[in-house]
Amino acid sequence: MDFMRILIFSVFVMCVLISLKKENAETKKNLPTIIWSPSNSASISTAPWISRPMFLSNTVKKSQEVGDSSSLEYDFYRESCPDAEKIIRSRVRRLYNVRSNIAPALLRLLFHDCFIEGCDASVLLDAIDGIDSEKEAPPNETLKGFDLIDIIKSDLEEACPGIVSCADVLVLAARESVALAGGPFYPLQTGRRDSTLSFGETAAFELPSPQDDLPKTIASFGSRGFDERETVSLLGAHSIGTINCKFILSRLYNFDGTDKPDPTLDTEFLNLLRSRCNNNHTSPSLSPSSADGSPPPSSVEDSLPSSSIQEPKVEMDYKGRGSGGFGMLYYRRLLQAKGILYVDQQLTAGEETETWVRAYASDVSLFRRDFALAMMKLSNLGVLTAPTGQVRITCSKVA
Repeated sequence: MDFMRILIFSVFVMCVLISLKKENAETKKNLPTIIWSPSNSASISTAPWISRPMFLSNTVKKSQEVGDSSSLEYDFYRESCPDAEKIIRSRVRRLYNVRSNIAPALLRLLFHDCFIEGCDASVLLDAIDGIDSEKEAPPNETLKGFDLIDIIKSDLEEACPGIVSCADVLVLAARESVALAGGPFYPLQTGRRDSTLSFGETAAFELPSPQDDLPKTIASFGSRGFDERETVSLLGAHSIGTINCKFILSRLYNFDGTDKPDPTLDTEFLNLLRSRCNNNHTSPSLSPSSADGSPPPSSVEDSLPSSSIQEPKVEMDYKGRGSGGFGMLYYRRLLQAKGILYVDQQLTAGEETETWVRAYASDVSLFRRDFALAMMKLSNLGVLTAPTGQVRITCSKVA
């Protein structure tokens, strides 16, 4: 009897095991397989009727929402134009040795391009029949550096015709100029393509203004994916360049229509600025539709030497004589109520933004790190990659 019980129990266990093994085999048939490539990375292969894992879907969706930079690569032109970055670096250095104020010009040009529909070189396009150019938008009327991009692009076309995009030229040239001006060098991926469209109306209304208060600045940068820390670090670009007096006259003489100066401005510094910028010039309206530029560093007029420009200007590191390094003097001056632009001084009006102003004023290494990361993010904003867009031969004209 005991033998029979043992036998029956054994048969039952075997049946259960066989059933479980069959169920497990059926389950495995429906699971995605991990295929290891020679590069030691795993790719997921599934049957056509099985949906991809949720984490992949979320990644693709997020990439589409912020502008797909997933196709960019480090050293993208390693085979098609291996000396591309070397050519850009060499030409920027030669230009900088002749005209050191190309740095704020290129930095400002980059911001105005990337902030409007992404880093697609649309700001470089000339107007054509029926299509307005971003160049003609009021905030862009004093942009400079177009000739510099043309010079660099000409060098590249001679070495590698039709290969390097104007969008890549702009981000790389700006990167090199920042480093030459004392800012941090930061790595950049390449492979951007150029837009076939220009967005003049968007540029007229969506570029931030040097007269913006803190909530408006935070909202403006936030709409492009930048948080308050990144916004404060990007505005550190106002460490270099010059500002035309006409864009700060209202702050010095008639703030908010009060016929008085901005009360947040240090009195001694106010008198210093007034000695440079008298009230004999008409102060322009600085609404989004008529402002001269937007930070960073769009309100900074980094004029290249020109005998035709006679209007007085103020160095953005005025009375600083370059001391303190790229960025640090800018933040220290804000803590002393000596910000030249209202939009800059407003960074001390918020608890979180003031925290970062203080942090950068005391730790230049932290600022350089954060500025580099923010510039990398800015340079990848809303990029076009193949098969979209094109590679222009002349940066001011659609190919």
